Amino acid sequence: MEFFMSARRLQGGEFTDKIGAMRLIAVDEAAPITKDTIISNSGSWFKQVQRAAGNETETEVDILFFVHGFNTEQHEMRRRYKKVVAGLREQGFRGPVVGFDWPSDGTVLGYASDRRDARAAAEMLMEKGIKGFVRRQLPNCQTNLHILAHSMGCFVVREAFDYADDSHTEASKSWSVAQVALVAADISSNSMTQGNSHSSSLLRHSARLTNYYSPYDAVLSVSNIKRVGVSRRLGRVGLPENRSDKTVNLNCGPRFQANRADYEAGMAATHAWYFDSAQFYKDLSFTLAGELDREVIPTRRSDKAGLVLI
Repeated sequence: MEFFMSARRLQGGEFTDKIGAMRLIAVDEAAPITKDTIISNSGSWFKQVQRAAGNETETEVDILFFVHGFNTEQHEMRRRYKKVVAGLREQGFRGPVVGFDWPSDGTVLGYASDRRDARAAAEMLMEKGIKGFVRRQLPNCQTNLHILAHSMGCFVVREAFDYADDSHTEASKSWSVAQVALVAADISSNSMTQGNSHSSSLLRHSARLTNYYSPYDAVLSVSNIKRVGVSRRLGRVGLPENRSDKTVNLNCGPRFQANRADYEAGMAATHAWYFDSAQFYKDLSFTLAGELDREVIPTRRSDKAGLVLI
């Protein structure tokens, strides 16, 4: 069974590339996503996900949110979702993956519109998704919530946590997610400086944040050009030197460059190759497990500039 939360507008029985109400979906792996796969009873959907995680038999379980990037239509979102599930299963991760499906215009020219939709989707991710699981924590089973976000999906995640702390009441509550993995993040590197208001909520409510980046990411170079004056992107240049101890900077560029022939030609592959890399999933599985210190995860080496994916 595959699980999704979709913020796409439903029109004529079809999901569109426009923002709409949040809908919860549970669908067989081989079946298409349709209006008939929508679960109208939210409590039933959450129970299905928790049951898939093993909360009825285990004392500690894992659930991973996957948040896709910009210019991603629903069929492409699901194709990548399946890659994430298969890649992590191969490495022993057994928790269910919940795909957060937010709308985009489906064209490169829709970048600005996608960013507006991302802001609108962020609140849904937090209120209907993350907090939905936090509120349903069982006393006899600890649920570790993790987040994997790609490209502009990292912006959605950052904004979601910022929304959560807009209320002083919410900001003071003790809740958190476990591991946050940002991949090819299309957000400003400067926004991740220690104490920056844009990222303070995200770091306050997470145990550890790992930034997977590559200097060879040509797509992030393009997004930089589109917005003159905007600082360089986190997924291309990495975290700033003045950063929180909770963050981990992992340079994946050498791994990509050494295995360039394994991936498709063209600019898009420089931005999305992670999802076709067994080594990435191996590192991610260690990250999600949270048992090893960042310095001793066996898929990494240290050099004078920091940690590198080998």
